Amino acid sequence: MTRLSTAVRGLVATLATLPAVTAAPATAQVETEPKAPKGFVALRTVDPTIVQEMRYFTPHNFVGERIDGYRQPLCILTRPAAEALHKAQKQLLRQGYTLKVYDCYRPQRAVDHFVRWAKDLDDQAMKAEFYPDVDKTRLFTEGYIAEKSGHSRGSTMDLTIVRLPTKPTRPYVPGEPLAPCYAPQGERFPDNSVDMGTGFDCFDTLSHTLDPRIQGEQRAHRLLLKSTLEALGFVNLTEEWWHYTYKPEPYPDTYFDFPVSWKTLIRPW
Repeated sequence: MTRLSTAVRGLVATLATLPAVTAAPATAQVETEPKAPKGFVALRTVDPTIVQEMRYFTPHNFVGERIDGYRQPLCILTRPAAEALHKAQKQLLRQGYTLKVYDCYRPQRAVDHFVRWAKDLDDQAMKAEFYPDVDKTRLFTEGYIAEKSGHSRGSTMDLTIVRLPTKPTRPYVPGEPLAPCYAPQGERFPDNSVDMGTGFDCFDTLSHTLDPRIQGEQRAHRLLLKSTLEALGFVNLTEEWWHYTYKPEPYPDTYFDFPVSWKTLIRPW
């Protein structure tokens, strides 16, 4: 073997080791990213007819920016919860309505984002809409913000109903004037849902599902959502007309932190 061929073979051998060295950090990063357990699914794969308006992927929420952990506008739930929602949707479709979800599984890192925001008393950019009558110093004591959320267990969702045929909801423009979430439907931020008396994530006692001040059509809409879901095993959080948990929960004591993304779900479906 000539000196040249020996040198070439040595160079090839050296180059062959380079991809393994450069790829190692990326591989390690992928391996450390938490994944969803096998029992989690994208709601769209169980019922593609349910409308999804994932608020925490957008800046139209009480924080005013996309929330940590929401990498795609996707509703992820445990399979039993998703299948129960599918049954509710079939009932509502026959009555001329569709379900619409605002939030489903919520990673712990998103809850941590809420907590950091709540402790920053100088950041009140979205107060005029979402908590006009609540002092930000009282968000923890009044239960609007907590360090743990049932959403992180995967069987809780925030949702409403929309009359068919659905009409689009215009996008929120950051910096636009804000109206109180409890204002009359025609005055608060437009939503294609039926009138529930307040908007979603309204930090006010008017959001209590059975608040006696909510009457007429607004109360009827809340009761339609409540009766439909409760008959299928869902339990309402009495302080929030939009908040429901499917029981029994597959993971009643586990708070997950995998990101909201197709990549975190185990395939095939």
